[in-house]
Amino acid sequence: MKRKISICLVALVAAFVLTAQEKKAPAASGILHPEMTVENGTWDKPMASIGTKPAAGSPWSTTSVAAGVNSKPQPGRPVTVVGEIVDFSCYIQLGKHGEKHRSCGQKCVQNGQPIGLLTRAGTLYMLMPEEHDPRRDGGVDAKASASEHMGHIVSVSGTEASVGAYRAIYVQGLTK
Repeated sequence: MKRKISICLVALVAAFVLTAQEKKAPAASGILHPEMTVENGTWDKPMASIGTKPAAGSPWSTTSVAAGVNSKPQPGRPVTVVGEIVDFSCYIQLGKHGEKHRSCGQKCVQNGQPIGLLTRAGTLYMLMPEEHDPRRDGGVDAKASASEHMGHIVSVSGTEASVGAYRAIYVQGLTK
């Protein structure tokens, strides 16, 4: 009987220790590697504004509406979001962002990697030009503004849309 009690106590202590090890202190924010800091722009005073906010009743441009299935794009809503411009791929894979990652992020977006906007809460949006036909035909490009503001906190206006866990802001007014 003593042996069974001892085994149960050891198992109970082991379970407690394993459970305690799995629990991590909650992060101050949802941002990966908060030690990688931003030097230009703040959450309260963004360095720049990118895009134009669409009217409340028409979140999509005429080319996007026309390109939609039965001329009905997915639901979207006009937004203005403050965040850090990041290289989407390096942020998800490596957690890199901020001033120390600026030159790498600039190279990545110039070579076709997706552009992200990282909010103070850690939400990550993919950024892309909103106008469907010009985007499809190469008439607009987000690379220049993303590269210029890589690692900076900016304000982005556009149309927010999501599918499942994926979130995007489609930015109007970008030029090539």
